[in-house]
Amino acid sequence: MAAAAVAADSKIDNLRDAVAKLGEISENEKSGFISLVSRYLSGEAEQIEWSKIQTPTDEVVVPYDTLAPPPEDLDAMKALLDKLVVLKLNGGLGTTMGCTGPKSVIEVRNGFTFLDLIVIQIESLNKKYGCSVPLLLMNSFNTHDDTQKIVEKYSNSNIEIHTFNQSQYPRIVTEDFLPLPSKGQTGKDGWYPPGHGDVFPSLNNSGKLDTLLSQGKEYVFVANSDNLGAIVDIKILNHLITNQNEYCMEVTPKTLADVKGGTLISYEGRVQLLEIAQVPDEHVNEFKSIEKFKIFNTNNLWVNLKAIKRLVDAEALKMEIIPNPKEVDGVKVLQLETAAGAAIRFFEKAIGINVPRSRFLPVKATSDLLLVQSDLYTLVDGYVIRNPARVKPSNPSIELGPEFKKVANFLARFKSIPSIVELDSLKVSGDVSFGSGVVLKGNVTIAAKAGVKLEIPDGAVLENKDINGPEDL
Repeated sequence: MAAAAVAADSKIDNLRDAVAKLGEISENEKSGFISLVSRYLSGEAEQIEWSKIQTPTDEVVVPYDTLAPPPEDLDAMKALLDKLVVLKLNGGLGTTMGCTGPKSVIEVRNGFTFLDLIVIQIESLNKKYGCSVPLLLMNSFNTHDDTQKIVEKYSNSNIEIHTFNQSQYPRIVTEDFLPLPSKGQTGKDGWYPPGHGDVFPSLNNSGKLDTLLSQGKEYVFVANSDNLGAIVDIKILNHLITNQNEYCMEVTPKTLADVKGGTLISYEGRVQLLEIAQVPDEHVNEFKSIEKFKIFNTNNLWVNLKAIKRLVDAEALKMEIIPNPKEVDGVKVLQLETAAGAAIRFFEKAIGINVPRSRFLPVKATSDLLLVQSDLYTLVDGYVIRNPARVKPSNPSIELGPEFKKVANFLARFKSIPSIVELDSLKVSGDVSFGSGVVLKGNVTIAAKAGVKLEIPDGAVLENKDINGPEDL
């Protein structure tokens, strides 16, 4: 054990020397990085003792419908909202969906992008209540330049928009544990953004946290920019201020599509996030079951700003480290990340709120884009509202083949998005394209044979059908 500790110390010393010479990042980033790597090498990650896990009570994970209604008085509403800041995590690129640039500028509906919708929502809130809720965008070095240009188009809106960058850390070469940029990889591939757990120190290092506190702001609502359901909820804000909860994670009931999502547990008297990576192998199936662990983390988080300041200054936010091995030009590298949800156990009076599924509507792939562009939703004041004509509480399950993976290809295959209000499931594979005014109901499978181009004609109504060729239409 002593030998291992000596080896770890020497790794850290060599790494520290190499990082000190990197001119591209700040002293704050260097010390944050070294501290993260030191924690990783010390092996401080404690295993969860499975027998100590308890299901949280309703006091810890509060059912949404038990929250008190917010005050009806407009002045009281304004006073509440003036304590709030909205922060969107905007570090992701749209590469999975074949787009270049920030994911938040993908068009979602009626020509509006994620960012347009977020701005319209906060504008209408500020207008309605006469308040001034600012919008913060946490960018990564991947999205910063593009976002700065895009944000200029909102300069006339009645909303204060701030941007700041999350940390930029060097990837570590697995073989000798030295930073990739010091090996001559000076381009973007030498670096990585260390996960959204970095939101707390970055908010502080950017100076934005002090500015917000000096303006009398008290809570920040943090959410992924691609979650269309993550809108300001005055009922939640009111509950947190009334009960002085420093941290709140929105959770929602798990379906079979969410079995890998982190869940909240009570552990040794505190509420904490349990991620699949922390689960011992023999309990993974139990973790994935929707019987024992009924909720999962939406990554909509509400956090007290003074508490963030206190904990960051004390260097007390030691979230679980997620090792993420990658390969760059044939070189095996390691990046260490943290998740913002894991910070829950460090805050006082932290709670979860079990919210309706409508608050979790992420767009991770073109199959999600199909849902939000269809008649399943309408757009009102920037809010994506579910069509009341949909009787079933859950959305249809949609699987699109690789031909639909990129947004440009996806759009080219639909003359118009089909009606799916009465759809249960859709599976599409092969060279398939859709005419306009197509209606899909029940369970529909469309599988074009290799080399066959299959076109679904305009106005076709497909209900509970398996289609392999034109003869099945």
